Amino acid sequence: MNHTPAQSRTVWVAQAGQCSSTSDNVSAEIPVALVYNGISHVVLMATPTDITELALGFSLSEGIIENAEQIYAIEISEYQHGIVAEIELASAAFSRLKSRRRQMSGRTGCGLCGIDSLAAVQPELKPVLRTRHIDFSVIGRALTDFNQHQQLRAQTGSVHGVVWADTSGRIVTVREDIGRHNALDKLIGWGLHAKVDWKQGFVVLSSRASFEMVMKSAITGIGCIVAVSAPTTYAIDLAHKANITLVGFARHNRQVIYTHPQFFSSLTHI
Repeated sequence: MNHTPAQSRTVWVAQAGQCSSTSDNVSAEIPVALVYNGISHVVLMATPTDITELALGFSLSEGIIENAEQIYAIEISEYQHGIVAEIELASAAFSRLKSRRRQMSGRTGCGLCGIDSLAAVQPELKPVLRTRHIDFSVIGRALTDFNQHQQLRAQTGSVHGVVWADTSGRIVTVREDIGRHNALDKLIGWGLHAKVDWKQGFVVLSSRASFEMVMKSAITGIGCIVAVSAPTTYAIDLAHKANITLVGFARHNRQVIYTHPQFFSSLTHI
């Protein structure tokens, strides 16, 4: 079974009292099961692309692994109704996962279901260590190029995009998915393979900057997040604690900086 990220479907367009049939590209949404050492852990609804990167990035951003070396192998199997990623974990990581599972009663893509206390909503995170400033003007360059890199979104209009831009504002790569968390995890998985220095650039999100997006970035070590939509209060508070510069409502000629503006250079304060 070859799952494709977009499928053509017949639709009927109603306009000015008339209805006509045409074809439309629609984003694929399928279940992706992540299985660690033979034990099913979670099923994500995702776009069927970059599944190995999704599995790797999810494992890191959810605290299952601490580095890529703790995953020995990832085997992807496609079935009629979905995809299974069989992940072989190192014993220390698997032991930590089993301990965590004993505290979980459920799990969804929201990132919070099944935790055992309110205190767990604010995990102890090490602040992202940052030594290099980013020229503020490069944010606009990445935003200008952002839309043309979202090819699946251009086809279907229904997916989120996350890009990694370097310190010159050049977009290095993009990952897309129906779920904004999945798109970020795919990017994180790519970065682990590519051995990216997350302090030497920034991510741009097509979505809002939610708590989970900031938490995944903090665990990964990403120092700057630029979102085209708004952040939440929880996201702002976590970004402040994690030493992450958080930008929202990002447009080419105007952005709102919510935390740590001191990491931008060439920015005049009035």
